[in-house]
Amino acid sequence: MGLHELQLRNFRLFEDFVFEPDLRAITVLMSPNGTGKTSVLEAVYALATASSFRTSAATDMIRSGEPLAEVHGVLFQHERRIQVDLTLTRGTRNTTKRMLVNGQRPASRAALSEVLPITIFTPEGVDIVRQGPENRRVFLTHLLTDVDLNTGEVIERFNQILSQRNALLRSLQGESPSPIQRDELETWNGEFCTASEQLIDVRVRTINELAPLVTHYYQALAEDKRLVGVHYERSWSGDLREALKRSFKDDQFRGHSTIGPQRDDLSLTLDGRDARRQASQGEQRSLALALRLAGHQLVQRERGLDPMLLLDDVFSELDPLRSDRLLRLLPVGQTLVTTASPLPSGMSPAAIIDLTKALS
Repeated sequence: MGLHELQLRNFRLFEDFVFEPDLRAITVLMSPNGTGKTSVLEAVYALATASSFRTSAATDMIRSGEPLAEVHGVLFQHERRIQVDLTLTRGTRNTTKRMLVNGQRPASRAALSEVLPITIFTPEGVDIVRQGPENRRVFLTHLLTDVDLNTGEVIERFNQILSQRNALLRSLQGESPSPIQRDELETWNGEFCTASEQLIDVRVRTINELAPLVTHYYQALAEDKRLVGVHYERSWSGDLREALKRSFKDDQFRGHSTIGPQRDDLSLTLDGRDARRQASQGEQRSLALALRLAGHQLVQRERGLDPMLLLDDVFSELDPLRSDRLLRLLPVGQTLVTTASPLPSGMSPAAIIDLTKALS
């Protein structure tokens, strides 16, 4: 299983580029900075998620001066051949995305995850530990659908109900609801509570399975026996329906739901200390790597397959000892590594590709 061929047209720096990574081992993209190494990983990530890990503006992925960009991937799942095509079209106000899997539009991200589960770590990946809750929620959402494709329906259902409740709150424009609006709000509150309970249940179950793996990888990377705490942190206390009543005035004023799973967090601690505020940079980086490796192993265990692993300039951020430990912990399967520096001595890639030739 893995990515057999990647073709880019007018994507970032590339006018036309074809890339065939090794299906079962490490392929290294080694060239100076500014030659598009990270863009290749971004294109692979876009095939797996229909999004970018570098920007929220899809237009940034289109080559300057061009109306559209294309990313085409040929994948294999055992003997099954899968074609994934992404087209980004620049518009006057925004950029539209068109994703096809074997000629059909995927119904959700879970459908993409079925085709190409992926694990990525970048120099900014440490933000999952040291920045705000949004980074951890995104990580958790992607992990849920990678581990169990059926959770995609739970996530989609919650997002739809949240959108409807927020639309109703915005329509109030800060004013008190009419009797009809109050009845509608009660209906959406009930739906919101049911969907929230379902989403939280799958989140907590996944975190409970993830936590011991995070401790294992952190201790191995850092050679540190401290216990890692990974816990679900709700944005309210007590019964959710009662909490919604208490927060209504604030929701009404702001025009959106201020409590619920969309505001929850993943608490990370080292021996009880808040890793976001009290851990060193080295500890935070090791913990961020441990989270990704743990998630990767969990997908392997639950789905019986090896997600594709993307490592963007990771070894330049690690000291030699941590680099050697990470090499020993890398999972089997297809891996793409970018670097502008010499590789760690213990790495034996199947292929090394110089991207400067692709741009000449």
